[in-house]
Amino acid sequence: MPAERPSRFPGMWRILLQWVCVCICLPAQAQAALVVSSEDALTQLFGPYLVHETEEATDTRSREKRSTNSANVEVNSIRVVCTVATRFAHTVMTSRAQNKANSSQEVFFEVELPKTAFITNFSMEIDGKVYVGEVKEKEKAKEQYEKAVSSGQTAGLVKASGRKMEKFSVSVNIAASSNVTFILTYEELLQRKLGQYEILTRVNIEQPVQDFEILADIYEPQGITFVEATATFLTNELLPLLKKTVTDTKAHISFSPTVEQQKCSECDGTIINGDFIIKYDVKREKSLGEVQVVNGYFVHFFSPPDLARVPKNVVFVIDRSGSMQGTKILQTREAMTAILKDLHKEDHFAIILFDDKIVPWKDFLTKATAENVSEAIRYVSNLQDHGSTDINTAVLRAVKMLKRERKNERLPVRSADMIILLTDGMPNHGVSNTQDIQKNVKTAIGGRMSLFCLGFGNDVDYSFLDVMSKQNKGLARRIFVGSDAVVQLKGFYEEVSSPLLLEVKLRYPDSKVDFLTKNDHSQLFDGSEIVVAGRLNDNDMNNFVVEVHAQGPEEDFQVQEKASVANWQTMYPDKEYIFGDFTERLWAYLTIQQLLETSGISTQKEKDNMTAKALNMSLRYNFVTPLTSMVVTKPETEDGADSSFVADKLTEEQRQAAERRGGFSASPAAGRTVSGAISKRVQAKTFRSHGGRSRGSSGHSDVDGDPHFMIQLRNATDKYNALCFDINDKPGTIYNLVRDTKSGFVVNGQLIAKKKFVPNGKSNTYFGRFGITHQKLDVRLDVSTQEISVFHNGKQVTLLWSDTASLKETDLDLRLTDNCSLTVTLRHSVKFMIIRHTKVWKRRHDQQDYLGFYTLDCHHLSASVHGLLGQFYHGVPFETRDFRQGALENLDATMYVKGQTLNVTSHWQKDFSKDVKNGESIPCWFVGSDGTGLIDGTASDYIVSDLFETV
Repeated sequence: MPAERPSRFPGMWRILLQWVCVCICLPAQAQAALVVSSEDALTQLFGPYLVHETEEATDTRSREKRSTNSANVEVNSIRVVCTVATRFAHTVMTSRAQNKANSSQEVFFEVELPKTAFITNFSMEIDGKVYVGEVKEKEKAKEQYEKAVSSGQTAGLVKASGRKMEKFSVSVNIAASSNVTFILTYEELLQRKLGQYEILTRVNIEQPVQDFEILADIYEPQGITFVEATATFLTNELLPLLKKTVTDTKAHISFSPTVEQQKCSECDGTIINGDFIIKYDVKREKSLGEVQVVNGYFVHFFSPPDLARVPKNVVFVIDRSGSMQGTKILQTREAMTAILKDLHKEDHFAIILFDDKIVPWKDFLTKATAENVSEAIRYVSNLQDHGSTDINTAVLRAVKMLKRERKNERLPVRSADMIILLTDGMPNHGVSNTQDIQKNVKTAIGGRMSLFCLGFGNDVDYSFLDVMSKQNKGLARRIFVGSDAVVQLKGFYEEVSSPLLLEVKLRYPDSKVDFLTKNDHSQLFDGSEIVVAGRLNDNDMNNFVVEVHAQGPEEDFQVQEKASVANWQTMYPDKEYIFGDFTERLWAYLTIQQLLETSGISTQKEKDNMTAKALNMSLRYNFVTPLTSMVVTKPETEDGADSSFVADKLTEEQRQAAERRGGFSASPAAGRTVSGAISKRVQAKTFRSHGGRSRGSSGHSDVDGDPHFMIQLRNATDKYNALCFDINDKPGTIYNLVRDTKSGFVVNGQLIAKKKFVPNGKSNTYFGRFGITHQKLDVRLDVSTQEISVFHNGKQVTLLWSDTASLKETDLDLRLTDNCSLTVTLRHSVKFMIIRHTKVWKRRHDQQDYLGFYTLDCHHLSASVHGLLGQFYHGVPFETRDFRQGALENLDATMYVKGQTLNVTSHWQKDFSKDVKNGESIPCWFVGSDGTGLIDGTASDYIVSDLFETV
C-alpha cells in the first residue's frame, strides 16, 4: 500500500481538477518598435487602435499612466462585410472611433488581409471630411515615400504578417472630441484547393466594441453544395451567434456578439481574437463547366465532375545536406513516409537523395506496390544529413531517369511525369550559379515534364526555385520552419498528387472574344479549378460555343458545347448594384496576376511589355499591385509637415526578406495573438548599430534542456533574432535565474544529473527543481520533477504533474495541464511557464525527467531585475559583423555586446513554450564558455547556497 501523502486539497482553497481550456492572454504593453505587443512575431490584428498622446514625450510617463490615457479613445464600431460573386470576393472593413480626450490624439488603425488580395480603396473620414488614398505608379510614389522616411515617419503601410496575411497600418492625428472612420476595401479571386474555397478574415479586438459585426454573402448561380463557417475563437457560448442561411444559389453568414458576449471571463481583454473562416464549394454537373457573363465580360470556371485520375511518375529529389540537420531532416522523414503511403498502385516513383553526392534509391522508377512502398519508407527513415548542396546535378539526374524510363517504355503512355524537389539552401557545390542551373534544367526537361519546388526554411533562394518551376510547367511553395512543417509538406503534395487532365486547352469563338487570360494549362489537379476570363466583342451569346481538349487517363477529353449563361437579374432580383462590374474586375485581377507571373520567365523585351500592360491595368482598376502604390494624404499637422504615407504590395521575395530581418514569424500562431486594441503607444529604445548588420532590443529569456539558456529578442532585425548559451556544472549546484529586489520576485534553479552519472567523466546536467518566491504577494512555489508545492497566505497545496488543475486567487492564477505544463500568473508582476520533460533513450533503456522555465510576461518587473535570465528581461543591445562560413555549414560572426567582442556561431535551440510536445526550433547566436562576455560577470557569480535564497 503506498505511503500516505499530505492532504493536497485543503477546504480553504478552491482547486478545480478538470480538463482546462486556457484562454492565454499575453501582455498588451510589452515594448515593441511600433506596435504595442509582446512579440512582433505574434502580432496578427484587425482593427486595433494604438493611441499616442501628442503633447508630451511618453518616456517620462509611467506604465499605469499610459494605460489610463489609452481609454481616451473609444472604438464604437468594427464591421467586416464580404460579398462573393462567383468566387470573386469584395471585402470592406470599416472601423469608427472617437477621441474623448481634451487634447489631440494620434490613432493607429491596423488590419490584416490575405496576401493574394489587392487593396482597391482606403479612406479616412474625420469630422465629416474624407481623405481618400490614390493609387499611383510605384516610381512616382517613391519620392513621397523617401521624403516621409527621411523625416522620420514610418512611411510603409503594408508589412508581411505570418504566412498568408499582410498587415495594413496607418495613423492619424484627431482633435479633441473628434471622430474618425477608417474604410479599407480589397478584392481577390478565391482559389479552389482540395475541393473547396476559403474566405479568411483575421480579427482581434482587445476591448469590447459596441457595434461588432462580420457579414458575408455568397452568390453562386452554379449552385452551392456546402457552406461551413467557424472561428478559432468560438466557444460554446458564442457558437449560437454564428448564423448561416443557405439556399441553392446563395448563402448568408453573420456573426455579431454583444459587448458582454465579447468579454473574456479569464483575462482583461476579449475572446474575439483569431481567424474567422468560411469554406464552401459549388455544384459541378456539366463537363463544360460554368460560364458567367456580366456587362461585356465573361468568366469560365472549368472543373468537370467524375474524372478518373491520371497515373503519375514522380521522382522525389531530397536535399540531405548539412543544413537539413536536426528538425528539418526529422520532419522530412515523417512527411516522406506519409507521402509514400499515399501513392496509388498505378503510380511509379523514385527517390534521389543529394548533398555534394547524388544517391538514388534505385536507378529506375518503381511501381507503387505495397512491398515497394514499405521498402522505400525504410530507406527514407534512415535519411541522414551531411555534405554540401548540388541542386543542378540532382535535378538533371531525375530528368535523365524519367527520360530513360519513357524511352524504354517502362511507364504508362497516358501518365504524368513530375519531379518534386525539396531543398533548404543555396546551391554551393558543382554548378552554383542559379541562372545556369535554370538554363540547364529547362533545356533538359524541354517541356516534357513538370517540376515542383519546395523551399524549406528561410535560407533558400525562393525566387530561384519559383522561376525554375514556372519555366517547367510547375510551381514553387515555401515550407516554413515550424512544428507543422510536416503538415505543410503533405498539404502541398495532396494538391498535386492527383492529376485529372493533362495539356488542357480551352477555346472560344475568335470573333466574339479578345483579351483572354491564360487558356492553355499543363494540368488540372483533383480539387482545383481552371479559370479563364475575357472581354466580349458583342453581347450576343446565342452562338457562343466553348471547346475544351485535354488528355485523360484512357482517352482524350473533348467537349464542345454552347455556353449556358445564367440571368443574374432574374436569379438575384434587386441585387444589380452588388454585381455591377465584377466580371470585368475579376478579368483585370486575373490578367494582372498572370502578366506578373509570366514576366519573370520571359525575355527582357517581353517582360517590359507585360509589365507596362500590368501597370496600366493596375492604375485603371485602382489595384495596389507590386507595380503600384497607394498614397494616403493625411490632414496636415500643426507644424505643416508632409504627412503622406505609402501602401505597397509585397512580393514573396520581399516577404522572405522581411522574415530574415525578423519582420514576421514563419511559425504558426499559437494561443492568443497580442496587441493593444486601445492602448498607449510605447516607443522602444532600439539599439542603433553603426555600420553593423544586426541589432537587438527588448525580449524574454528562457532555460531548458541540459541546460540551454535563450534570450529571444523581439526587435532583432536579422534572422538570428535570439542569443543562446549553455552552462554546465556539478549536480546540486543552485543558480539564481531571476532576482527583482523591488518586488521580491526570485527564481532559483537546482541542477540534477542524468541517472547514470559518471563522477569523473563528462555528463549533462539539467534543471530538476525550481524555488520561486514573491515576497510582496506572499507566494512561494517549490517545483520539482515529481510534484508542485504552492504556498500562499499561510495556505499550502501539493499537486502532481499528472493532475489537471486550476487555481485562481486575487494575486495568483495557476494552471496545470495534462501535457505537463504549469502556467503561473502573479498579478501586476510576472507570468511564466514551467514544463516537465521526459527524455527517453530507447537503445539504453533509460529516461530522464527535467524542467524548463519560460518567461511569458515580465514587463512589470523593475529595471533593476537581474539573474542569469533576469538581466535580459529589458533587452540587450548587440551588434554582429564579419559574417563568415563556419564548421558544418554554420555561420560564424563577431558580436559586440556589453563592451565585449565575442566570436559567435549560428545555432538552433528548442522552444517548447508554444508546442510542449515537439517544440519549435529557434535560430540563435551561440555564445560559448558558459556565456562569458554576454552575461554580467561569470556563471559562478550566480551560484547561491539555498533554493529559496532571496538576497
